[in-house]
Amino acid sequence: MPDAEAHDDRARIPIDDLLDGGGKIDQAALFAAYEQQSSEDDVPVSVEFRLSRDLNKRLDRYLVDRIPFLSRTSLQRLIREQAVHVNGRVPKPSTRLRIGDHILAILPPPPSTELPAEEITLDILHEDNHLIVINKRDDIIVHPARSHHNGTMINALAWHFQHQASGSLSSVGEEFARPGVVHRLDRHTTGVIVFGKSDTAHWRLAKQFEHRRTNKRYLAVVHGRMEPNADVIDLPLGKHHTVRDKYAVRWDDTGKPSVTIYRVRELYAEFTLVELELKSGRTHQIRVHLSHLGYPIVGDDIYGGRHLTVGDIVGPAGAPDLSAREPVIQRQALHAALLGFVHPISEHAMEFQAPLHADMALLVKLLRTYREPQSINVAGATLDLERIVQ
Repeated sequence: MPDAEAHDDRARIPIDDLLDGGGKIDQAALFAAYEQQSSEDDVPVSVEFRLSRDLNKRLDRYLVDRIPFLSRTSLQRLIREQAVHVNGRVPKPSTRLRIGDHILAILPPPPSTELPAEEITLDILHEDNHLIVINKRDDIIVHPARSHHNGTMINALAWHFQHQASGSLSSVGEEFARPGVVHRLDRHTTGVIVFGKSDTAHWRLAKQFEHRRTNKRYLAVVHGRMEPNADVIDLPLGKHHTVRDKYAVRWDDTGKPSVTIYRVRELYAEFTLVELELKSGRTHQIRVHLSHLGYPIVGDDIYGGRHLTVGDIVGPAGAPDLSAREPVIQRQALHAALLGFVHPISEHAMEFQAPLHADMALLVKLLRTYREPQSINVAGATLDLERIVQ
């Protein structure tokens, strides 16, 4: 078991700022802080405590006092699933706490009002009793957030389990906004995403993401011809200082370590097809990193990319059966092409590659046909382009 203290980029809530006059957590304040933190990064959010006096109290009972919105049963489950550490070690619910003990707990996300089932088509790549893997489509968010309580993948999965398959999402977060949600993709980013169906699977998958034991590869089409053919982008990211919901490279204390490895796969006249390997999971990480280098993703108008028509690629005459004015892609050309992890129950290595959706596949095919394509062989590139670009 890795030492919990070794992972210092985990999003943590300053609990001392959220205590009421009686020494308990202010539930409303915790919800507000947690909603903000958990929406930012693709890493679990934790709370931590350090005992200032010798209470001689069981761990589960101590956490009930400090985290009043979770039941003792729920907290015992967190402890047994190794989502709680005491002094960097895995405890039992009955572990007695002493002065100076440091407790770190990874919590389910903030509460949701309701999660109605909705009949929304899902492209399922794999499903078993413990997890479900989906090729996410464009223009759908993963879980309810802010004013979005409908039309999410969680709503679609609720319908799927009621009508098409046995089982359900994990009970981790049943009373919260994101049951089964292990990681996220942006609304307009397509590709592979996994959800936990059993509690044990959920926590073990989350641990793999937290400890960076997953393999996440993306494909993007960017403006410009990228140079060099491969490089490591190591730039800290944080919220944009003036624009809400936008992120930027931040060299101050708000910047969080963020690492992306890129490998050029194909060059075209004024564009590049690039494979990206994530070593961290910050919000908008790939989009901000590429934009900062001067290679914004096609269609990503938030970070400097342009929406393209057929005419922008093939010229004013258009292409067979395609008008020059027809839009090619109206979102960022970013696709989570591959996700690899160890099955949380069988412990077998699993890897899923998701085909591009129609708009991005058309973009790549037009570029290959009309924009002087040049294939690049770069060490470490793993994506099977012919399988993904169908």
